[in-house]
Amino acid sequence: MKRVAVFAAITLIGAHAQAQSADDQFAVPDACTLDLTVQMHSCQVANLYHCAGDAEGDRWISYADGDGEYFLSLIDSETRWLQSISLDNGEIAQLDEAGSKDNASFSTLLDTGEDDYDFVTYNNFGETRRQIGRDWLTGDKVTIDGKVLERADFKLETQDRAGNILARRSGTQYIDRDLRVFFSGRETYESPQGDSVQTYDAPVSFAHEGEDGFGAAKPIYDCDMTMTALRPEDLR
Repeated sequence: MKRVAVFAAITLIGAHAQAQSADDQFAVPDACTLDLTVQMHSCQVANLYHCAGDAEGDRWISYADGDGEYFLSLIDSETRWLQSISLDNGEIAQLDEAGSKDNASFSTLLDTGEDDYDFVTYNNFGETRRQIGRDWLTGDKVTIDGKVLERADFKLETQDRAGNILARRSGTQYIDRDLRVFFSGRETYESPQGDSVQTYDAPVSFAHEGEDGFGAAKPIYDCDMTMTALRPEDLR
């Protein structure tokens, strides 16, 4: 990982560790603009924003649960997973563009109805992960809080450097053509030992600037239920 990337990511960890303010509003980092707040099932909330220093089309997504913000993801306009930061343990993962055979392409998914991908990520712990998967549009649409989304099913296998299978994921996601993002749906995670966990983090409501709930730092749905400890970074 380039030193400048490491420094920038560590700086973000420090900034986001204090993301919640006294009035439970998400604190947008300097030189960044909040675009959307998504309240989801399973006691999750996501804040989507873009920053002046990033490439055009890049977007950060901050995830928080009942205990606060815990995970950051940076994607580009093709929904390539450029970087992720775990605020729990300090792991910083980045896309290995040179080592990736076939990056994810949102344009291909829209144009052809499916997209295969085979890309590699590496982290600051010295670990390499190969992600092999496929997304495909089912033709189904769903309206959530007035927003029309399209269903995209997927399968994903994660391998280590030696080709050992670390995890398998499958399930449903929803895409927003205009925002060029994926939202979670119902998913199944399988460990190498055959253990299986089901999650349901589908969106419930969307808030744009000027609307109630915009910039909320705390989730509001399903938080009184006993939830799984599995989080988005575990499903990558």
